Amino acid sequence: MDIKDFLSQPISDEEVEFLPILPEEEGADGKKLEIPNILPLLPLRNTILFPGVVIPITIGRDKSIIAVKEAYKTNKLIGVVGQTDGSVEDPEFDDLYKIGTVANIMRLIKMPDGSTTAIIQGRTRFVTNALVQSEPYVKAEISLLHDTIPVEDKTFDATILSIKDLAAEIIKLNPQIPSEAAIVLRNIASPVILIHFISSNLNISTTDKQKLLEISDMKKRVQSVLELLNQELQMLRMKSDIQNKVKQDIDKQQRDYFLSQQLKTIQDELGMNGADKDIQRLKDKMSKLTLPAKAKEQVDKELEKLQRMNPAAAEYSVVLNYVDLILDLPWGIYTKDDFNLKKATQVLDNDHFGLDKVKERILEYLAVLKLKGDLKSPILCLVGPPGVGKTSLGQSIAKALGRKYVRIALGGLHDEAEIRGHRKTYIGAMPGRIMQSLKKAKSSNPVFILDEVDKVGADYKGDPSSALLEVLDPEQNHAFYDNYLELEYDLSKVLFIATANSLQSIQPALRDRMEIIPIEGYSIEEKLQIAKKHLLPKQVSNHGLKPKQVQLSDKVLERLIEEYTKESGVRELDRQLASVMRNTAKKVALGNKYNPNIKEEDLSKILGPEKFDKSIYTEENIPGVAVGLAWTPVGGDILFIEASLSKGNGAVTLTGNLGDVMKESATTAITYLKANAAKLGIDLDIFSKVNIHLHFPEGAVPKDGPSAGITILSALASLFLQRKVKPYLAMTGEITLRGKVMPVGGIKEKILAAKRAGIKDIIMCQKNSKDVEQINPDYIKNIRFHYVKNMLEVVELALQKTKVKNGIDFSLFEKKEETKS
Repeated sequence: MDIKDFLSQPISDEEVEFLPILPEEEGADGKKLEIPNILPLLPLRNTILFPGVVIPITIGRDKSIIAVKEAYKTNKLIGVVGQTDGSVEDPEFDDLYKIGTVANIMRLIKMPDGSTTAIIQGRTRFVTNALVQSEPYVKAEISLLHDTIPVEDKTFDATILSIKDLAAEIIKLNPQIPSEAAIVLRNIASPVILIHFISSNLNISTTDKQKLLEISDMKKRVQSVLELLNQELQMLRMKSDIQNKVKQDIDKQQRDYFLSQQLKTIQDELGMNGADKDIQRLKDKMSKLTLPAKAKEQVDKELEKLQRMNPAAAEYSVVLNYVDLILDLPWGIYTKDDFNLKKATQVLDNDHFGLDKVKERILEYLAVLKLKGDLKSPILCLVGPPGVGKTSLGQSIAKALGRKYVRIALGGLHDEAEIRGHRKTYIGAMPGRIMQSLKKAKSSNPVFILDEVDKVGADYKGDPSSALLEVLDPEQNHAFYDNYLELEYDLSKVLFIATANSLQSIQPALRDRMEIIPIEGYSIEEKLQIAKKHLLPKQVSNHGLKPKQVQLSDKVLERLIEEYTKESGVRELDRQLASVMRNTAKKVALGNKYNPNIKEEDLSKILGPEKFDKSIYTEENIPGVAVGLAWTPVGGDILFIEASLSKGNGAVTLTGNLGDVMKESATTAITYLKANAAKLGIDLDIFSKVNIHLHFPEGAVPKDGPSAGITILSALASLFLQRKVKPYLAMTGEITLRGKVMPVGGIKEKILAAKRAGIKDIIMCQKNSKDVEQINPDYIKNIRFHYVKNMLEVVELALQKTKVKNGIDFSLFEKKEETKS
């Protein structure tokens, strides 16, 4: 409650009437006011009481309530002092200013919310000498300070009159001060009370008010008040002038624009016009750049347009952003390539294990660039399953070259404007991602990673892969045109590296512009080294552990790889290692005793039972079951093919979510089997008496391709001959009607999948031997390769020599002749 609200309330007979503003140390009856030299102290947080001034205060602290009530019962006098730090909840004697004001407690009021409000009037200043008591409230020994008014001092009198005039003018200009204040000013005769009244109502901080209260020399105090009033008057005048100017510019439709117009007017007052400042900033930026002639001409044209344009116009920000983009692009700015091939080799080897072909290709590029000095950057496309390090390899290349690194995720992109940008006439237009990335890189020759280029989509908004044709053509990208920029930009020095999981979904024209570098999946040996050198140290650090707190031997890591992961890359391996680290981190955090050396038997406790059992690929099966090798976008895999016979008329059933090519392979295999039945020792008549059912397990997974041809034929031959396919054997290859075995792709992925599954013998086409030779011999130890040219060789190699006992009795499929009586 403020003093104005309080005065508006009715006063009962029991309440004490307000005292008039009295001179220091004078009571209501005009007699000398006797002030004891020991007084209770009332700390105030956010205000300072001056002599002669009446203020209401709300009392919340227990100590302050006790002190006020005790004083009100006796002489109604209390020492009011300010806190040096308002945030202190229970201030001690040292937390209070030394100079305060003796106050007369005029009234105590119990408020509806339960708090106590006191109306106090300042009497005279005092200084605390010593602490008398701290509990139940602070009491101190004081000495009174007297204010002496200079007699017949014309300068002092003139200053007082100036203060009165300034105060009156401030009351007129400030609508927050009631007009009654001017009447109060005129009725104050004492210069001391006048100064105290104005000091109390100045718009300054509590600290500054305390400084005024502490000034002993009345002349200095009056001079300080005069300076503060001048400052406040100048601020009010400036505010009033600004408001008047703004009101002249505003009409009914522009009232919501009031705040921004105020800011504009303030800038005008300070000589800081916004539009001129923007234009000057752009000119200064342009003077520091070496722009191509066309770009400089375009910027000059747009700057002239800006100078003629109203900053409030909608097009102003469009033009401003456009010029900013042109000047932010790294025109002719290139980082210096590092041609230290030994250092580059070391960087690539430290960051990635294996990937020898890719590393060799990068080093070749560096070598040619070092010798020639200038070479159009090739467009490399790293193709391989997820998790083999395609994206991170781009970062290593940038580090090895000493270039900036930029990555653009193209997965799911279906708007051509994301590559080429929008025309700037559209609302919210932006440059394409190529230009945005160059602006971010601040270099015209960064290493650009175009991630997941095979997952670019196309719809009614255009085909982004077609927009990439210009970007990824070394013969065209020296003049790349962005729709927003409307200028040609040279991308020929950029080293573009695309990544993809499969080449099949990449547009042929786009694929033709890139140099394809296949990255196969990792072998168990490679994964073991990657885990030891990269994944394990990273996970130990990520989980706040030390190397001594958790250790995994090679055997444990190998078992973890074989039984808990089934992938070409190492992402799942990384996640499984993280699970082991979390388990160890919990033990360390709880302070439990444990063995830091993780054993093989501990894996099942931490990770659960093994997820992948390779014994199903190696156990002996019944006749009619063969194991094939398949390629998938995520690496190699094992494929079962099951054949079964039933009594019928020669019908063939294929199940297992097959594509057309695989269905044709099955038809070819059956036809070959019929044509060569005599050679294989099969009764040809049996084909017309049975139905053949070929099933490919995991029916939810789509399957297609010709490489299962020899596996299908082996399964059928095994069924009809009742000879089992040898255990630990897998095969891959395409078959023709003549029985020739044709080469297929994905050999390394298939072999690594066979190695993971525990396969010991692999049958494949003779022409695929060159693919096997490119694999590190250490990774394919204990695997025997059988190279064949025709299906007769496959049957001879794949099937056991003897028939199974209690096999199918084909005589049961014979039609019995009816007997006539």
